Amino acid sequence: MKQKKALILGNGKLPGKNTIKYLISQGYDFIIAADGGANNAYKMSLLPDLVIGDFDSILSEIREYYSKLTKVKYVKRQTDTDIEKALKFAIANKFGKAILLGASGDRLDHSFCNIGNILKYKGKIDVALLHEKTIAFAYDKPFCFPTEKGETISLYGIDDKTLITTHGLKFPLNKEPLPFGIRGGTSNEAVSDEVCLEIENGKIIVMREFKIVRKNAFLISH
Repeated sequence: MKQKKALILGNGKLPGKNTIKYLISQGYDFIIAADGGANNAYKMSLLPDLVIGDFDSILSEIREYYSKLTKVKYVKRQTDTDIEKALKFAIANKFGKAILLGASGDRLDHSFCNIGNILKYKGKIDVALLHEKTIAFAYDKPFCFPTEKGETISLYGIDDKTLITTHGLKFPLNKEPLPFGIRGGTSNEAVSDEVCLEIENGKIIVMREFKIVRKNAFLISH
């Protein structure tokens, strides 16, 4: 059975149309516009399958436009951001993967929140966040991925209980934690054509170069 995948559009800067077409070609063909993300969709002549949110950011004329063409779902719940409303819809409708676009704009708190959402919903849905040259994933178990020598790969842990072991990185880790705000893992570097990570007792965020992820078609299996 084909796994359901979604693109979730936020109110920040989206990648170019060609990148969005590529993601759709990789199976991320259900488009959810999270509130003001519908403004972005309209600018790029995209027709979302769903527009969802409390509608404090979407322009009234764009809401009216899309209400005639697609499903528009009002969710008042203020304890969730609009991105989370979109993610919860995806989870409830049994989507296995989602990529956030326009989810790290000109507000640092929004960026921070959406990076946190990658971790928060891990185990319910696999979420990646794409921002310009970088794509971020969350992982909680051992995995390997194809790469190229010289790719910049950054690792971020949460606490000192999560232990990380690496193979194929310039600065190796051996059952070591990377607690946020205490020890960083920014700008590590691949030294082989495959990197393997072992993760124990928690979750980590891995940030990679999107051009290399795309070249290796890794989005298919994130």
